[in-house]
Amino acid sequence: MKSYPNLIATKLKMWMAQLPYLPRALGLVWRVARPWTIAWAVLLIVQGLLPAATVYLTKLVVDGVVRTLKAGGSWPDIRAVLILVAALAGIMLLMEVAGGAIGWIRTVQAELLQDHITNLIHTKSVAADLAFYEFPDYYDHLHRARSEASYRPVALLENLGSLFQNSITLIAMGAILIPLGPWLSVALVISTLPAFLVVVRYALVEYHWRQRTTSDERRTRYYDWLLTTAETAAELRLFGLGRHFQSAYQSLRRRLRNERLQLARRQSLAELGAGVLALLLTGAALTWMVWQAMRGLVTLGDLALIYAAFNQGQRLMRSLLENVGQLYANTLFLGNLFEFLALKPLIAEPSPDKARTPHGLYEQVSFKHICFRYPESERRALDDFNLTIPAGQIVALVGPNGAGKSTLIKLLCRFYDPESGKIEVDGTDLREIPTRNLRRLVTVLFQQPVHYNVSVSENIEYGDLENEPKFDEIRTAVEAAGAEEIVERLPDGYRSLLGRWFAGGTELSVGEWQRIALARAFLRKAPIIILDEPTSALDPWAEADWLRRFRTLAAGRTAIIITHRFSTAMHADVIHVLEQGHIVESGNHYQLLERNGRYAESWATQMEAAESLNTVGA
Repeated sequence: MKSYPNLIATKLKMWMAQLPYLPRALGLVWRVARPWTIAWAVLLIVQGLLPAATVYLTKLVVDGVVRTLKAGGSWPDIRAVLILVAALAGIMLLMEVAGGAIGWIRTVQAELLQDHITNLIHTKSVAADLAFYEFPDYYDHLHRARSEASYRPVALLENLGSLFQNSITLIAMGAILIPLGPWLSVALVISTLPAFLVVVRYALVEYHWRQRTTSDERRTRYYDWLLTTAETAAELRLFGLGRHFQSAYQSLRRRLRNERLQLARRQSLAELGAGVLALLLTGAALTWMVWQAMRGLVTLGDLALIYAAFNQGQRLMRSLLENVGQLYANTLFLGNLFEFLALKPLIAEPSPDKARTPHGLYEQVSFKHICFRYPESERRALDDFNLTIPAGQIVALVGPNGAGKSTLIKLLCRFYDPESGKIEVDGTDLREIPTRNLRRLVTVLFQQPVHYNVSVSENIEYGDLENEPKFDEIRTAVEAAGAEEIVERLPDGYRSLLGRWFAGGTELSVGEWQRIALARAFLRKAPIIILDEPTSALDPWAEADWLRRFRTLAAGRTAIIITHRFSTAMHADVIHVLEQGHIVESGNHYQLLERNGRYAESWATQMEAAESLNTVGA
């Protein structure tokens, strides 16, 4: 078993290991709320000195009362005591005013700091590579950073304020207490050390417990999301899954709750033991004070001073050490925030001297010997893949799921970098183009577009916010996507709120949402248009209408269509058939049918299925 001094040394060493986070946390406070922090520090100094002044004035009042009683209660003596009482009342009033001002300033600091930290988390989340979302560890980092950001900054400010104020008060009390009995200060320090060790030890235990249970905490939130969100409501009812997920949630919460309560019970017992030790030392000190008073070695004022100073001093010392322990705990948890903010993107920006930005696409997009696999996957999504897409051409990519079609979008948008090979736009390697500039060259309709719960106009404006699109441009994009009838049916037209998150919103069908997303993609006048399953949610009539418009819309631009519908692919200039990360066939619709290969086989299958449906419908 470790000796007491060794235990103290171990805890101090562990605490010192976390100190690098403290200056960064203080830097955040200073950067975000500098004037408020200066005012806060001044008030803390005042608030820290006032208790010592109260204790000293209490001694003077007691001695004055004793002196007045012995002198027979003369008016000059009474007046002197009344002046001291008035001064004491003024100091107590000033303490209340300072305390209220400190509370208000701390609230302002906390609000500013919390918003700043949340902004840092949002900025990092938006800037993080898409690959980060493939790793559970990233979600653990994000969960810890977000869950602590809501209250740790406030706790840190409270700890720092209490630590600073209590240190000043304790020094002032020591100046009063030490001349009356130096050993009292030693007893004061010794009585509070056990409480300090308990706080530090269990701060570390709780930190490790929360680190270990992060995935479990995220899973409880996932179950809660499944039970309460609209996206899952239909399936939960149809398949009777509500009871299952409730049971899973309650079982996991029960285990986490029991572990947390066991931890709290052990901490309470340890704090009780530390409190008993402190009480024994306090009793010994009080016994010595009374003995001194009975021998006439101290006045009643001195006795009151010693009692108040020792009593407040011990309380302050324990509070001070607890502040240190809590500061340690909050610094540990803020370490999660700084670890998250320190995540480095894998998609590196080109150096300024090598950065190049094509002003458009005039020649071709080239995929040259591309090899790529997703993070933590053994299978290559693309293997020595080669493809050239001439400028101004409409290209369709078809093939089974997992063939690598959608992977090409992610690589072209540079959400990922290939393991080997390179992608070029007019001969410029994508890695030489700043990502912001590269993505301005591309507009995409994703297979599962986002349903923004905002107005129709805003939904479409999001496609090109940087250029502040005018209403005529928004309306043209809507017409291009064949969504004008959808907008006309809405109660407030382009001002109509979409979705059900907020009051007054209108929910759209899957196909209607896809039309709105298509308008958003068309709004951006990018030279490269990528459409991932653009007609998957459209009925045959809507598909035919959209295809009639598309060639006009794509004029002068390079279009890449990823689709399982050959009735869509057949309108492309060139169709590439992908299988297992390779192109196995290329040509236009009629050329591929003549070759009687994989495309022709799949076309026949789709036509037979369509014929069967038509027969059944008839």
